Amino acid sequence: MNPARGAVVWQHGIPAGRLAEGAAGGWSFAYLPGYAGPPVSLALPLRGEPYDFAAFPPFLEGLLPEGPQLEAILRKHKIDRADCFRQLIIVGQDVVGSLTIEECPAEEGDAA
Repeated sequence: MNPARGAVVWQHGIPAGRLAEGAAGGWSFAYLPGYAGPPVSLALPLRGEPYDFAAFPPFLEGLLPEGPQLEAILRKHKIDRADCFRQLIIVGQDVVGSLTIEECPAEEGDAA
């Protein structure tokens, strides 16, 4: 069994939350305890409970490249077009806006 994938989402250089892939294929995003900065998305106000998504979270999918940039990334890194997580990790240090995404293993108990 492959370990669950996960990432830390940074807001203005401050770790804001964790993205985790669930064993059943969904995703969850949870703000880190004590984080009090701006939300990572207007659709995800700060709260203690995780946000669960059946598919890859739209607020992160919107950061992914399209067109020729996407094609170049898929070719160069030999990743599947449907693997939004891997695409996000590839571009995560250089996305538009205030977020930065950095891969880290999902922690025990992370699940969607």
